Amino acid sequence: MNYLLTSHVWRQDHNGFSHQDPGFIDHVVNKKAEIVRVYLPPDANTLLSVTDHCLRSRHYINVIIAGKQPALQYLDMDAAIKHCTAGISIWDWASNDQGVEPDVVMACAGDIPAMETLAAVDILRQHFPELKIRVVNIVDLMTLQPESEHPHGLSDKEFDSLFTTDKPIIFAFHGYPWLIHRLTYRRTNHKNLHVRGYKEEGTTTTPFDIVVMNDLDRFHLAIDVIERVPKLERIAAHVKQQMRDKLIEHKHYIRKHGDDIPEVREWKWTY
Repeated sequence: MNYLLTSHVWRQDHNGFSHQDPGFIDHVVNKKAEIVRVYLPPDANTLLSVTDHCLRSRHYINVIIAGKQPALQYLDMDAAIKHCTAGISIWDWASNDQGVEPDVVMACAGDIPAMETLAAVDILRQHFPELKIRVVNIVDLMTLQPESEHPHGLSDKEFDSLFTTDKPIIFAFHGYPWLIHRLTYRRTNHKNLHVRGYKEEGTTTTPFDIVVMNDLDRFHLAIDVIERVPKLERIAAHVKQQMRDKLIEHKHYIRKHGDDIPEVREWKWTY
């Protein structure tokens, strides 16, 4: 059985509160590990790869979560197939920690969380080019569990290789934040894991405002990094204030224009 969920929590410009409940993910994860699979493709090519895999599979309950609105494309088809086959991987093209230890790991699961994470990375790299950031995207949610709990789970060594054993992890998640904590509580670096996700805030509003209301937006994510990377705490007060000012500007703009600020509407990955 394949569930394709397209009317999801992060697009409420006409749906409103009736569509704001990502708790189906939690319900599915409660079921037997041998049966359930949860996929959160970040773009169209990963959605194609995941769907092809699910339609060919047998004896599973597959849940695919992907919005139906026009969205950015990050991976070509070959890269998408490799990424989906692994289920989780470092996005080298979005990271700048090659050959060195990262200062922070920015993880994301879901199409909107992926976009907001990349936008936050864009902001941070503009202001702090020396900051070493690793971006990890999760397509297959069950990879976060230990291999002893789920057939798709990562070993502790694999998990530590991706997420480090002692660096801050800022995790942007499509659903309720505590599910990520529940899946990873046994991991070495769980104490440094900070998850942003849906927290029961919302109404009929603009696409970006719904993420702002739940603190999942790029500005909150950038502030999370500033507050958790020791070398930024002493030098980033002005940038942190800029992020807060942007949130205020956003609220005033949508009240006046009924649409998101141009820099958010028109944002694209440029690195």
